[in-house]
Amino acid sequence: MRPEAADSALPHATASGSARPDPTGPARFDDAFRAGFDTLLRWRRDVRHFSPEPLPAPLVEELLDAACLAPSVGNARPWRFVSVDSPDRRAAIGANFAAANHAALAGYTGDRARTYATLKLAGLREAPQQFAVFCEEQPVEGYGLGRATMPETLRYSAVLAVHTLWLAARAHGVGVGWVSILDPVAAAATLEVPPTWRLVAYLCLGYPLAESETPELERLGWQARTGACREVLRR
Repeated sequence: MRPEAADSALPHATASGSARPDPTGPARFDDAFRAGFDTLLRWRRDVRHFSPEPLPAPLVEELLDAACLAPSVGNARPWRFVSVDSPDRRAAIGANFAAANHAALAGYTGDRARTYATLKLAGLREAPQQFAVFCEEQPVEGYGLGRATMPETLRYSAVLAVHTLWLAARAHGVGVGWVSILDPVAAAATLEVPPTWRLVAYLCLGYPLAESETPELERLGWQARTGACREVLRR
């Protein structure tokens, strides 16, 4: 990992707290650790502008290991990562995105359409590392525990693996972009995965060209953050 990436991983973090002062006892998280974690959450952004510099292979493996620490229904761990390395397959994913993005643009009119047309919504051409993340919808693992009434919890588990990887990547100064403007069936066909796998996320990873605490869509005037996410309905 580049030293400057490590130095800038948490731009506002100044304290160096320890999560486990006593390695033989339970984890204890001090105020400095909590402050650093809050900073990590605030600076985890969807990145679309990447340096072409490759990520070190050991770092990529470390991020995948971190993803496997995510919670999952019944301990099934149904996420499946596909590293998309082939130029031909990347080109096919890019064409998939272009078609889906064109169709999405057609759904807007007026100023909203004009704004949408200016947005950079994927880093597919630049990102040095790309992963398609699938959910195995019929895993043997877990033996069905916890998902008989809500089978979608398998996909929720895969999403948690994505989020865990995302936070770990940010802590190492690595940016992640989630490309959701894709035909998932066509993407699965391009990558020739088993028929029980369903696409959950297509991720672009790399060192970001620029960093900001404010989401890019907010900076570009698409959607400001609202307080609706903090509303609690009480019964």
